[in-house]
Amino acid sequence: MSETARENPGEGSAAGHRFSSLSIRSFVLRQGHMSPAQRRYLDETMPEVGIAYRPAPLDLAAAFGREAPKILEIGFGMGETTARIAAAHPDTDYLGIEVHSPGVGALCKLIAENRLTNLRIIQHDAVEVLRDMIADGALAGVHVFFPDPWRKARHYKRRLIQPGFVALVARKLAPGGYLHCATDWENYAEWMLDVLSSSALENTAAAGFAPRPAHRPLTKFENRGLRLGHGVWDLLFLRPQ
Repeated sequence: MSETARENPGEGSAAGHRFSSLSIRSFVLRQGHMSPAQRRYLDETMPEVGIAYRPAPLDLAAAFGREAPKILEIGFGMGETTARIAAAHPDTDYLGIEVHSPGVGALCKLIAENRLTNLRIIQHDAVEVLRDMIADGALAGVHVFFPDPWRKARHYKRRLIQPGFVALVARKLAPGGYLHCATDWENYAEWMLDVLSSSALENTAAAGFAPRPAHRPLTKFENRGLRLGHGVWDLLFLRPQ
């Protein structure tokens, strides 16, 4: 879940009935404000680019209408970074997952305005999507940018980056595929490094954290934080060939 989707653990909404799993979640659903434009593009564009969750394997080539590398992004927030990445890499297909309707509507707007044909959206729990819809070895990469850090120690169990989740991602990556995480919360960065370093994936950076890869553009939020002296940590791990 992106920076824009961070929530307090006590917040929620009745929309939770849409998600069937009883496991601990890394996100909290809430009734977010939707602008008229977001609502319009959600209604008009989502039927064209959206993929409904169902507990059955998804044919990714058929979903995009072509054979191309497939990158999955978890928690795209308002979609600005996702749209920029997709626009910059037209030969790669991107599947964005987000639970919050304002963000989905915002990305639908960017898809329509920029005429992006290599971007699809699933509005559902990413863990269930990975588990139920993505075949093993199907992905060239997975992006997890600025997930909710769940700052309080008693909420660490809600953090997305956990050993079981990383093992699931590793199975879905093709040999040589990558998991790219980024966070602006140092404690979570160290947590991610510990979890990923104990997994079957291999670190691309001998020093621990990686330089920001060229495929991840700087966001407005990140630029503001850097001007204020805040840190940002990238982690880039590969499934062995």
